[in-house]
Amino acid sequence: MKQNGTSLNIPSNNDLTLHDMGDEHFLTSLETPLRADAFALEDSEKIELIEKHFRHIMEIMGLDLNDDSLKGTPKRVAKMYIEEVFSGLNPVNKPAVTLFENRYQYNQMLVEKDITLFSNCEHHFVPIYGKAHVAYISSGKVIGLSKLNRIVDFYAKRPQVQERLTMQIANELKQALSTDDVAVVIDAQHMCVHSRGIKDTGSSTITSAYSGKFEEESTRNEFLRYLDM
Repeated sequence: MKQNGTSLNIPSNNDLTLHDMGDEHFLTSLETPLRADAFALEDSEKIELIEKHFRHIMEIMGLDLNDDSLKGTPKRVAKMYIEEVFSGLNPVNKPAVTLFENRYQYNQMLVEKDITLFSNCEHHFVPIYGKAHVAYISSGKVIGLSKLNRIVDFYAKRPQVQERLTMQIANELKQALSTDDVAVVIDAQHMCVHSRGIKDTGSSTITSAYSGKFEEESTRNEFLRYLDM
């Protein structure tokens, strides 16, 4: 499989245990894996079903759901999943992008850095958090600055792998702006690394996607210098 000229060697599921796939972070798809009937249920129905099943999980763990502190947890978790932390799964929540004429004839790169990012690891459903930095060179249109943040937020609000998240943001920006001149860098902390397994609290993960003029060393280096300012 190739992406932007780079070969991606993806082992078959038969070669890996589920545990290995989770710990090694193999990228199995550039699209978020969704069933064809992913949106057959209304959000209210999903919340009701998740509440029921999460209640059962808590009961299996031995928690007393009659306790005042716990009895509302299944509903809170269900609403949080559907309405907040995984709301990016539903395409109806995709931000509308409005473009404007580049009346100032600004032809240099625009950089939006330190965009706050919150996501969740699809292997363990624990948080990923950090910063995203995006840049583009206008092809004649410009986008409202807040829309860059909203695009990052939309793709982050789903179970994710950081490599996929980076490429999804880059691809969306290229499509929205009608330009290949796009760069995305994400620097994030993974709680699946910090709080379980190796329990390494000092590491972070950096991923990048460069296309168009950003594949040129001079343009890419200019972008990276801005991130160090």
